[in-house]
Amino acid sequence: MLAGLSAALGAGLLWGLVFLTPLVLHDYPGFTLAVGRYLAFGVLALGLAWFDRRALASLDRTDWIEAAKLALIGNLLYYATLASAIQLAGAPVPTLIIGTLPVVIAVSANLLDRRRGGGEDSAPWAKLVLPLVLILGGLFAVHADNAAPARTGADTDYLVGLGFALCALACWTWYPIRNSRWLRARGPGLSRAWATAQGLATLPVAVVAGLAYWGWDSQFAGADQHFGWPLGPRPLLFVAMCLLLGLAASWLGTLLWNKASQLLPAALVGQLIVFETLAALLYAFIWYGRWPTLAEVAGIALLILGVIGGVRVFRRAGATPAG
Repeated sequence: MLAGLSAALGAGLLWGLVFLTPLVLHDYPGFTLAVGRYLAFGVLALGLAWFDRRALASLDRTDWIEAAKLALIGNLLYYATLASAIQLAGAPVPTLIIGTLPVVIAVSANLLDRRRGGGEDSAPWAKLVLPLVLILGGLFAVHADNAAPARTGADTDYLVGLGFALCALACWTWYPIRNSRWLRARGPGLSRAWATAQGLATLPVAVVAGLAYWGWDSQFAGADQHFGWPLGPRPLLFVAMCLLLGLAASWLGTLLWNKASQLLPAALVGQLIVFETLAALLYAFIWYGRWPTLAEVAGIALLILGVIGGVRVFRRAGATPAG
C-alpha cells in the first residue's frame, strides 16, 4: 500500500510540471511547447523500443493507426490546448477544470457502458448527482474569485483560455477510455510496449506538426506574432524544459503510475489523480508567489470531495449490479 501510494504521489508531482511549464515559458506558444515535449518523448521511445521489440513487431497496421490517433489527440492536441489555456487564463482555473477528469471520464464511460447494456463499470445516475454538484461548486468558487478583479482588455483572452481548457478536458476524456478499450481487447502483457508504441507514433506526428508550424510562422505570421522557430527566444531553457517533460512527465510519470496501478485497486488509483491537480496548483501558487485565497481553498476542497465521491460511487457500482 505504501509503495503504491508513493508511486502515485510521485507520478502526480511529475505530471504537475506540465502545468508549470507554460508559466515558465510564457513567451512560447502552447503549440510549440507541445511539439517540443513530444519530440523529446518520441526520441526517448526510440531507445526504449529495443526492450519491447518483439511485442512491437506483433502490432499490425490497425494497431499503429490507433497509436497515431491516441498520440495526436491524447498527447499533442491535449497539451497544446492545455498550455494555451494556462497562458491565456492563468493556471488555477484550467488546472481545476482538468482536475475533474476522474469524474468526467467516469460519467462518459458510464454512458458508453449503459448503451452497451450495462456492466461492472456502470452506476446509477442518481448517485452521481452529489459528486457533480460538489465539483461544479468548486469550479464556480475558483472561477468567481479569479474573475472578480478588473480584467481591462483581457476578458476575451480569459474566455478563450477557458475554451482551450475544455478542449483539453475533452481530449483526455476520450484518450483513456479509447486506450483502455484497446488494451482490454488485446489482453494482458502489452502495457509497456503499447506506451512505447504511442511514443513512437508521437514522434512523426510531432515532426509534421512542428514543420507545419515553422512554415506558417515563416510565411504568414505577422511581425507581432513571429516566433523564432524552432528554439525561440530562450533556446537553452526551452530545450531543457522539453527534455524534462519528455523524461519526467511523459516517461517516468507514466512508469510510476503504472506501478501504482499494479499495486493498488483500480478504484483507489482513480482517486489518486487528485495528486496531479494538487501538485499543479502548488506549483502555480509558488510561481505566482502567493497563498490561495479562501475561495480557492474552498473550491479545491469541494473539487477533491467531488472527485473522491464520484470514484466511490463507481467502486460500489463495481461490487453490485447497477440499478
